[in-house]
Amino acid sequence: MKQTLPLAEWLTAPRPAQTPIAWLDDKTWTLGHLRHDVAELMQYLQQQEGERWALCFENSYLFIVALLATLHAGKTPVIPGHSRVSLLNEQRRYFNGVLSDKTLDWQGPLRVVSSSATYRDEPYPFPALRHDAWIELFTSGSTGEPKRVMKQIAALDCEAGLLAMRFAERLAGCRIVSSVVPQHLYGLTFRIFLPMALGLPLHAAMLYYAEQLAALDHTHRYAFISSPAFLKRLDHQLTPPPVEMILSAGGMLPWEDVTQTADWLNVWPDEIYGSTETGILAWRYRQQENDAWLPFPGVCFTPEADAFRVFSPLIADDSGLLLDDILQFDANGQFRMMGRRGRVVKIEEKRISLTEVEQRLLELKGVREAVALPVTRGGRQGVGVLLVLDDEAHQHWQNCGGKPQELAWRRALLPWLEPVAVPRYWRVIDEIPVNSMNKRVYAQLQELFHDTP
Repeated sequence: MKQTLPLAEWLTAPRPAQTPIAWLDDKTWTLGHLRHDVAELMQYLQQQEGERWALCFENSYLFIVALLATLHAGKTPVIPGHSRVSLLNEQRRYFNGVLSDKTLDWQGPLRVVSSSATYRDEPYPFPALRHDAWIELFTSGSTGEPKRVMKQIAALDCEAGLLAMRFAERLAGCRIVSSVVPQHLYGLTFRIFLPMALGLPLHAAMLYYAEQLAALDHTHRYAFISSPAFLKRLDHQLTPPPVEMILSAGGMLPWEDVTQTADWLNVWPDEIYGSTETGILAWRYRQQENDAWLPFPGVCFTPEADAFRVFSPLIADDSGLLLDDILQFDANGQFRMMGRRGRVVKIEEKRISLTEVEQRLLELKGVREAVALPVTRGGRQGVGVLLVLDDEAHQHWQNCGGKPQELAWRRALLPWLEPVAVPRYWRVIDEIPVNSMNKRVYAQLQELFHDTP
């Protein structure tokens, strides 16, 4: 197995300055560029009082610059998971300043990070990382409040090592392209840590469309870090690019999309199961629909009531973590997923807190009660909401026919919610149905959407 490079040595390991790190169009950033750019930003951060800096980037090369500069300056990188100014202002208690590749109208210190066109091939004095250095990420909590997750750099290095044990040979000689952002753990691990650990060049931009994937230069070979949502939208009329490997995570990949992807690219996807809190947990390479998941080395699942608690070398808490997913194990230790518990759901590979959606709805003028539910129509899942309005809002709803008001509500929610979390299906009702114990029966609430067009 190829030895992986820990983050602490990304800048200092003895490699030629011309070693390619990332590319975008006809621009290639080398290790020399990276050392120079990190040194400049690190010097700036060392002069700042703030200890915690939010990283808000679209360009993955500049994200790496900011990540390394923050860590080598002895600061803490905070990855809020978005670049929405309204939420940054709301979350400002979690960080002292923002690093970004674009100007943001944020109410606090902001450093717009760019790259030098040239560099000097000379050593830079990068301070050693703190032995307990970490990154902070955010994910939706069950209460609707963003949940802060601390990831030790050592654990992320370990995760890259586990992935290299399984995939390094197949990744050898590949360039890394991706349709997922580094603002979440999946993108951070697979789009940043894995290629940097294996010395593989990475694409600095995200692929949004199948046309961008098909347009890749055929003189290279690629590994594609994807999501089920992107693979569902592949255009099989396009000329397939030379993709040697596909990794998919962030949600369930329907079997139909597995087979259609394999037909077009002539390679079967590798699927990864895990979460922000747990890191990678299991893997599968399906060539049949019901193939089970295989846990990564060191991952152990223990039943607990109607759920499972997981233990892993990547989980710092000795008591492990309780999973939201319902698992069914085979005698050989492999498993299948049977659904999710609780009020957190995955839609288009985004983990959505239905509680947060409800809280944002209750902040809208005239909304007295709100219930958010996952609703499936035509094979596509979205958020459906039931609303109880005050008299004035209800009268306005009736007078305008509903649709204009729905559009107004959607516009009001967009600054606060992921686009896929903004409700697609709306119901205005007189009261929220409850059972004899005054509890909401969600199966009954789902029935109110059965006639949604």
